Amino acid sequence: MCNRYVPPGEAEIERFWHVGRSSPGPFYRSEIFPRSQGPFIRSRNGNRELVVGQWGLIPHFAKSPTLKYNTNNARSEELADKASYRTPWKHGQRCIIPAESFDEPCWETGKNVWWRFRRSDGNPWGLAGLWNTWIDKTTGELFESYTMLTINADHHPIMNRMHKPDPAYGPDDQDKRSVVSIELEDLDTWLTGSIEEASQLIRVPSVDCISAEPSIS
Repeated sequence: MCNRYVPPGEAEIERFWHVGRSSPGPFYRSEIFPRSQGPFIRSRNGNRELVVGQWGLIPHFAKSPTLKYNTNNARSEELADKASYRTPWKHGQRCIIPAESFDEPCWETGKNVWWRFRRSDGNPWGLAGLWNTWIDKTTGELFESYTMLTINADHHPIMNRMHKPDPAYGPDDQDKRSVVSIELEDLDTWLTGSIEEASQLIRVPSVDCISAEPSIS
């Protein structure tokens, strides 16, 4: 599961993903952690829109925007059935989460060593996500939020090295997780295509596009 990433600046997001000039609103930090504000791209009325919202999706049935459980990562295998995600998934509320890099923990030494993942081509990542707009029924205030999709990576030569192994399971049955990267040519399909079309894009990033190494932080 991803719990830390670095977003591009607003100008780079607008340039790379061809988002029109916009005012995303809330400030977002240079490093994004769960429940902090981060940028995401969605399609509204046929146009790409840059939005800033909470990293941690607030489902429609939530009683308040402050959740007691984590929704920053969503297992792609559970999107159609899990209560927190099935409505956004059904309604095509898919988004792109821009990231210059993301961090994952490697426990091969017996200790947590953070690795930083960038794209080998120097471009930013466009990570797959779902978004939701939660409305406070008392005040009418709108809260934007999003979650980052993950997929099983047990057989991926790089991603399966990340995260602490569970001794209760074998080496090929760990359910190691990876983010899902949406390539630029697949952007419109992901944002506006059918569920069936979008499902075909949920896969582990190619080894060739990954540049990863232990980070100093």
